Amino acid sequence: MANLLIVGAGGVGRVATFKAVQSGEFEKVVLVSRTKSKCDQIATDVERKLGKKVETRQLDANSAENVARLIEEEKIDLVVNVALPYQNLPIMEACIRTSTHYLDTALAETEDNPDTYYDLQWALDDDFKKAGAMALLGCGFDPGVTSVMVKYAADYLLDELEEIDIYDCNFGEHGRPFATNFDPEINLRELNLPGKYWENGEWKTTKPFEIQIKHNYPECGEATSILIWHEELESIVKFFPNLKRARFWMCFSDRYLYHFNALKNVGMFSIEPIEICPGCKISPLQFLAKVLPDPQELVKDYKGVTNIGVIATGYKNGERKSYYLYNICNHEEAIEETGAHCVSYTTGVPAIVGAKLMARKVWFKPGVHNVEEFDAKPFFEEMGKDGLPIKISELKPIF
Repeated sequence: MANLLIVGAGGVGRVATFKAVQSGEFEKVVLVSRTKSKCDQIATDVERKLGKKVETRQLDANSAENVARLIEEEKIDLVVNVALPYQNLPIMEACIRTSTHYLDTALAETEDNPDTYYDLQWALDDDFKKAGAMALLGCGFDPGVTSVMVKYAADYLLDELEEIDIYDCNFGEHGRPFATNFDPEINLRELNLPGKYWENGEWKTTKPFEIQIKHNYPECGEATSILIWHEELESIVKFFPNLKRARFWMCFSDRYLYHFNALKNVGMFSIEPIEICPGCKISPLQFLAKVLPDPQELVKDYKGVTNIGVIATGYKNGERKSYYLYNICNHEEAIEETGAHCVSYTTGVPAIVGAKLMARKVWFKPGVHNVEEFDAKPFFEEMGKDGLPIKISELKPIF
């Protein structure tokens, strides 16, 4: 049995820790964060609910040396990184140094540039191979499950995959006028980027929030959905090069858009540091992240569901077909089980599903890989067991 290190003690780290312990597949689970008290609270909750202990440590994951030292001290076999994307590269470097397997849920970012790509991580492929270790990138929900949905459609539903549309909508209500469901700085940086999608062999860009549609989410109803750039598009296009079109849509309420646009218009999304007092500099976005509600605090009042899925269109036996693969997650049920809402739950569960498949050597290959490279069936089977079943329905294709 493998020793597991989970880096990050936010909502996703909470879910990942619960699910890792619940699985019984790891000899030891160690939870680390810059703030040890957050780890200790999660460990206390796990022991109270599941009757099992979790080790906790303090760690500054910005330092590869610190991470490598802890990996060696705790004899870690696999690192699940659910910290900020700023830490991806140093944690990966530590895994290379120690020949340790690695998994994350979002691509690497730097604090001065939100417009980043997988290239920085893919470039480490040879290093991981030489170390005899595997790195699995983007194993959350989106990215992660959505990419596995595309893989499943390509392998088991269609002979020829031509178009994919990813739809993500949170139908939940938490009672706050404006809040983000995960780290505000990361969330708002991403939404402020231009829209981008793949069509006929090239990337096309739009202004932020320029393209909006009404989309009917199965079992939930219609919601305004906006075309945005999302990282799994890059890896999906790489591994499915014959795709004619790939787009990502996310829904936002009118209330959310009102506050978002007001904050943007007064410059609160800037990442350029400004001096707010003698010798003290901070970017407006970092300041905003401090005053917005802590995403984990939203669990007090969260109700409703999330609906995330993929419409895959192509040909089967010469006939044009469309399939909707999706998951619906209930906020109250996720909170009752783990103390975290669906946005954290739908990211933390797939991370541990991926970790289990790596530990069992079901999904295993030295080097740096994305989830689209592996068989989707065992992943979906584990997702169902762990509380996130995937539903599939056939649609009437739109030509």
